[in-house]
Amino acid sequence: MRLELTEQQQESQAAFRAFVNEEIFPYADEFERQECVPRAVIDKLAQQRYLGAIASQTMGGLGADMITFAILNEELGRGCSSVRSLLTVHSMLIYAIQRWGTRTQKEAWLSRLAAGETIGAFALSEPNIGSDAKGIETSATAQGQSYILNGRKKWITFGQVADLFVVFAQCGGRPTAFLVESSVPGLTIKPIHGLLGTKASMLAELTFDQCEIPAANLIGGEGFGFMTVALSALDIGRYSVATGSVGIGQACLEASVQYTQERKQFGVYLKDHQLIRQMITNMITNVRAARLLCYQAGYLKDIEDPEATTSILIAKYFASTMATRVASDAVQIHGANGCTAEYPVARYMRDAKIMEIIEGSTQIQQITIAKSAYESDHYHG
Repeated sequence: MRLELTEQQQESQAAFRAFVNEEIFPYADEFERQECVPRAVIDKLAQQRYLGAIASQTMGGLGADMITFAILNEELGRGCSSVRSLLTVHSMLIYAIQRWGTRTQKEAWLSRLAAGETIGAFALSEPNIGSDAKGIETSATAQGQSYILNGRKKWITFGQVADLFVVFAQCGGRPTAFLVESSVPGLTIKPIHGLLGTKASMLAELTFDQCEIPAANLIGGEGFGFMTVALSALDIGRYSVATGSVGIGQACLEASVQYTQERKQFGVYLKDHQLIRQMITNMITNVRAARLLCYQAGYLKDIEDPEATTSILIAKYFASTMATRVASDAVQIHGANGCTAEYPVARYMRDAKIMEIIEGSTQIQQITIAKSAYESDHYHG
């Protein structure tokens, strides 16, 4: 079976790459130093409808299939993982509303999110709760036609600039999802700085103090939050991280090929040393393998195959660990230069490590993937 992109996907890939090369790649190190993605860059993403990649065309989005979404994430990840992180959380919110929202919620928010007029974020993690998402401590108490939210969320990507969050809280002991605007009284947003990687992803800590949320902002009903809204949106998030990790790997490969053709050691170019060629070979092989896993997972997601979620987990696990290995080799190839801000490979290495942590750590992926082997007939003799 031959796997190849359609003509439309190839055209999209060329457009995405040209945009990243012009608007993202040259400025990524500056974004990192400033610890922010400028609003002008976000606006350019919006103008291209990239922020609305998975939003339906009727709502002003691209209506992209998952393979095209993968290509976009890879190219953005190749240019700047922080910028790609915006696409991740913004798309998770779009998916949550598009899949589980009421007609009123869809009409109120989807076209604005697709156009980038409203920036979205995903508020699940807390100071004491990461992968154990069902154990969230933020509470929601029904009060007439409203809910009162109290608690804290932490590590919220682009929380500093988001206009709308999907927030998960315990409501009568049942995880429940709410749409919460950043302007709601009682919500305090505190920037988080000094991260190891994805330094420009503008993380924030959110504190809810007697925040009154209209009952109309409930997504899917009480107790509907984790097993439906959160897990389905996490599919999108993990897929974005997986494909973005492929982008990091591709960036490391391209940087290493260029450097080894310019740098000499012992009188010959680095590219002519056998061990360097071995490292480049491993990079090529692992990047291609990760890309194919992502495309397969995206295809299964598009056709709503029951194995799609497991395939996304596998793709995220393999691609993120691949990115860390490839980035480490890229730094090694660059030697002392690879440890400086003069070359981007140090940033790639820091960003790659973040990919192993966000949207489910490597160890959580391993536990979940192995569990699927015991629950699926596919692995039984």
